[in-house]
Amino acid sequence: MCALIQRYTREGQPVGSRTLSKDSGLDLSPATIRNVMSDLEDLGLVSAPHTSAGRVPTPKGYRLFVDTLIRYRQPKHGDISRLKSQIRRKADDADALVASVSSMLSEITSLAGVVTVPRGQHPALRQIEFLPLSENRILAIIVINDREVQNRILHTDRDYTVSELQQAANYINEHYAGIEMQRVRDKIVDDLETTRDSMNQAMHDIIAVAQTAMEGASHPGGEFVMAGETKLMDYAELSDVDTLRRLFEAFSRKRLILDLLDRSIHADGVQIFIGEESGYHILDNCSVVTAPYQLDHDTIGVLGVIGPTRMAYDRVVPIVDITARLLRSALNQ
Repeated sequence: MCALIQRYTREGQPVGSRTLSKDSGLDLSPATIRNVMSDLEDLGLVSAPHTSAGRVPTPKGYRLFVDTLIRYRQPKHGDISRLKSQIRRKADDADALVASVSSMLSEITSLAGVVTVPRGQHPALRQIEFLPLSENRILAIIVINDREVQNRILHTDRDYTVSELQQAANYINEHYAGIEMQRVRDKIVDDLETTRDSMNQAMHDIIAVAQTAMEGASHPGGEFVMAGETKLMDYAELSDVDTLRRLFEAFSRKRLILDLLDRSIHADGVQIFIGEESGYHILDNCSVVTAPYQLDHDTIGVLGVIGPTRMAYDRVVPIVDITARLLRSALNQ
């Protein structure tokens, strides 16, 4: 399995049994290897594209490889030195630092590099207000950490009076002000269950809708910098015009990438999303490798790379990991 993945990673072409017989260094005949390949195909770890006699790894095969078989390679000293130098030079300018790290990740890995803009530490609710709009809509004005104001338009099943909206806002401000946004969302869900009988239906409905407004507000900022998208054109499986167009459209919409990166915000170390594991069909032929970075023990962002599923995980994963560590070190100094 390792020999097949390594060969396919290098060349991007289906790997045949005769080639594996030479590459593996094992005293096995092509016929024996064909039988093993057939067994791997039955297990869903490899597949035979078109009518080719060769096999290629499936996402399930890559997952087995990165979880149990891979041997990670130490990044080259020159790459680490370049990263340290760039991060040190840009450390006083957050925007320049993020752009520089994204570009360096892309340059070193030959993949698309992505870094989220640092978020505020422990975003907490200070205050919420509701204003009625037309056509069953409410404007929620959310104040976070004493300084950031976010607006959310909420769609409801009916119109609410100014008095009903004020009552709901007073309840939220009284019970949840000063609490971290993530906890506010979870606490509202729990509290609505226990107060259902004692709270009037209008107020219950408004607060339930307001809970959804906390989703986007819990991670203020919501921006990232991407570099090297055109490097994906160098990989045959991603290079046809339609695939590239849809990929670049997904990148430009941002929500898809942000949702994926948000799954890594509280992760312990490097996360690897292989093909369909991302949950987005457009990324079925891609893998995303991410790692969070911290400031004073608080996770404030995520960085990583996006490339084909046949990326060199043994080299890419350590690079993403050490870049996150270097960025964290620079920010804390």
